[in-house]
Amino acid sequence: MERLQKIIAQAGIASRRKSEELILSGKVEVNGEVVTELGTKANPEEDMITVNGKPIRSEKKVYLMLNKPKGVITSASDPEGRKIVSDYLKGVKERVYPVGRLDYDTEGLLILTNDGEFAHLLTHPKHHVPKTYLATVKGVPHGTALEKLKTGIMLDDGMTAPAEVEYKDVDTANNEAVISITIYEGRNRQVRRMFEAINHPVTRLKRISFGGILLQNLKRGLTRNLTKEEVNNLITLAKSEPAKKMKKR
Repeated sequence: MERLQKIIAQAGIASRRKSEELILSGKVEVNGEVVTELGTKANPEEDMITVNGKPIRSEKKVYLMLNKPKGVITSASDPEGRKIVSDYLKGVKERVYPVGRLDYDTEGLLILTNDGEFAHLLTHPKHHVPKTYLATVKGVPHGTALEKLKTGIMLDDGMTAPAEVEYKDVDTANNEAVISITIYEGRNRQVRRMFEAINHPVTRLKRISFGGILLQNLKRGLTRNLTKEEVNNLITLAKSEPAKKMKKR
C-alpha cells in the first residue's frame, strides 16, 4: 500500500505536488469512489485508480539530461509562442517534465523525468542538492566580494546559504570575468541576484553540473539518458544528511 499522490506521481501523471492538488480537487477516484484525503493509501496492482476519469497506467521511468539553449522556456507551454523544452524532446514518447527550472536566459544542464518521487527528492529545499554554474559577469569582482558569496549574502528573500566560488577566467580587455559558483538552494534567479548584490551583474549563465552529474560535451539542444548509476547517485546524494554535504565544501 502506498500513498495515492506517490502512485500518481510514479505513473507519470504529474509531479507529487500537482498530484496532491488533483486529489484535493476531487479529480481522483479509487475503485469508483472519489478520494480527497492526502493520506489515503492504495495498491496500484489491485486497486482501480483514475485521474479525471482515466485509469492510470504504470509508465516506464525516464531520466533525461538536456543541454537547454538560451531563450527557451522551462515549462509545458508558453502563451507568447516562445520555444519550450518539449520542442527538444522529439522521439521521447513518455510525458516528462523538468526537475526544477532554468531561466529563459540561462542555458545548460536540465534534468527531465516522469518520476515524480525522483523530481520531488531532488528539488525539496531540505536536501541541498548542489548545482554548479559558470557565470560571466561585468567587471572583475575582488576577492572580498566573492567572499561574501562564499559566506552567504542577504537577498530580498533572506540570507543565502554559503556557496563555492572561484575564478575561471578574467578578461581585462572587455572588463569581465567568468566565475564558477556552486549553490545548494533553488531560489528564483538566485545566482543572478547574488552577483547583482555585489554589483557585478551576470551577462551569461550556464549550468554545468547538477548533483555531481556533469554537462560535459553534450551539444546545445540535445538530450541523453542518465545512466542507472547516475540516477542512483543523485538519489543517494539527495537522501544524505545536509551536514555531510556541508563538510564536502
